[in-house]
Amino acid sequence: MTVWRKLWCRNLLAVSLLFYFLLHTMDVHARPANMSKSPASKDDNEILPADHLNGMKMEMDGHLNKDFHQEVFLGKEIEEFEEDSEPRRNRKKLIDIFTKVDFNKDKSVSAKEMQRWIMEKTEEHFQEAMVENKNSFHAVDPDRDGHVTWDEYRVKFLASKGFNEKEMAEKIKNNEDLKLDEETQEVLESLKDRWFQADNPPADQLLNEQEFLSFLHPEHSRGMLKYMVKEIVRDLDQDGDKRLTLSEFISLPVGTVENQQAQDIDDDWVRERKTEFEDVIDLDHDGIVTMDELEEYMDPMNEHNALNEAKQMIAVADENQNHNLELDEILKYSEYFTGSKLMDYARNVHEEF
Repeated sequence: MTVWRKLWCRNLLAVSLLFYFLLHTMDVHARPANMSKSPASKDDNEILPADHLNGMKMEMDGHLNKDFHQEVFLGKEIEEFEEDSEPRRNRKKLIDIFTKVDFNKDKSVSAKEMQRWIMEKTEEHFQEAMVENKNSFHAVDPDRDGHVTWDEYRVKFLASKGFNEKEMAEKIKNNEDLKLDEETQEVLESLKDRWFQADNPPADQLLNEQEFLSFLHPEHSRGMLKYMVKEIVRDLDQDGDKRLTLSEFISLPVGTVENQQAQDIDDDWVRERKTEFEDVIDLDHDGIVTMDELEEYMDPMNEHNALNEAKQMIAVADENQNHNLELDEILKYSEYFTGSKLMDYARNVHEEF
């Protein structure tokens, strides 16, 4: 296990559950996501690989992505639903989305139509990442030569952490001791490992814009997706066989927070991960998840996965059991699809539609 990921895993689950508990008591709509590290600023995130990747089923640390359904249904429009909580406006937005998903205009959404929509929305996230990457790449490529050295990136990373940029650049140039704290040094070592993984052969220890995209967004590269899967398995694998059993996949630290609500959170964690393991990830249902199975599960552009996801999403709201979604069903279950609960969802539905 890499040193950076050791740091994450050391108290990750305990901290995540504690923060979830605290936020849950203050806000019933709080997202039970990974909260192992709060970003210091937007600039920090621009040059650091993110733990959360839009449109990916699993976080970099092995947590399930709680917002996955919303991300692949809303695409870039997810921010509009987060920023605007006015039910009537959101209902109109959702009706508009429904008409777009309903490709053949028969006033219902089939699994194939939902699959097509999921692939389109996932591609939106890919395009968004590429635009953001262009800005991030320019931020770490000060001489604009189209390549970034590890030392150039290291200087920008340390500057984002509050170190003096000129001083760090001078020390690195002269091969001097940077006098970093242990945690920063360990993070740098892990980033360096990831950096060289993103350096396509023939390795030159330089990253161009496309390689830098793979560094920040492993879902854009088959090689980096394999690396991401390898890291997740390494973190969860307790017996070192490079495969995951159900018990390894659902394991939680005992007694993280000693009260009933925390126990309920533990139970939810186990239940969700058990279902995902048995019904989705373990393709041959042999009780073991291999790296190949996890890689297929993680691949955001896998059309078979998109079809399965479409069927699952439809099943959630398919009250009349016709294997399609009608407008009133998707409005009634709006919280599942958008994260926003629409009041009086059925009012004037057919007139507005």
